[in-house]
Amino acid sequence: MGRTWPRKPLKSLMTTRIERPLSPHLQTYRWTLTMALSIIHRATGVALYFGTLLLAWWLIAAASGPGAYANVQAFTGSFIGRLIVFGYTWALLHHLLSGLRHLVWDLGYGFKASEREALSWGALIGGIALTLLVWIVAYTVGGGR
Repeated sequence: MGRTWPRKPLKSLMTTRIERPLSPHLQTYRWTLTMALSIIHRATGVALYFGTLLLAWWLIAAASGPGAYANVQAFTGSFIGRLIVFGYTWALLHHLLSGLRHLVWDLGYGFKASEREALSWGALIGGIALTLLVWIVAYTVGGGR
């Protein structure tokens, strides 16, 4: 069989360097709010996995009886427990609002720079505001227990 293309010798193939584009990294890009919120959205997703374990522990303890429930309440009533539950509340609400932001984009809206910024600020501020609102209502209704 004859060759239909010119073939280079093996030695020249081994010494030829192929120029490939380099992948840009975080030092190349200017940080934007949407970029930071994308990372936070992923982090809150991971946090929700662990927070859901705490929620499952609480539900199982509630079904197991007063002794088990008292143990969970003692933990969640401590400073560190309340801090974890507060963080879980924020992660849940931020992840929800950030997911709605992504839904708006999936529907084909909100791609202009000003719209992206508004949606991002809305998710960030809304997550914090809703978390504070939930905790204020919970303390008001529950009597701060």
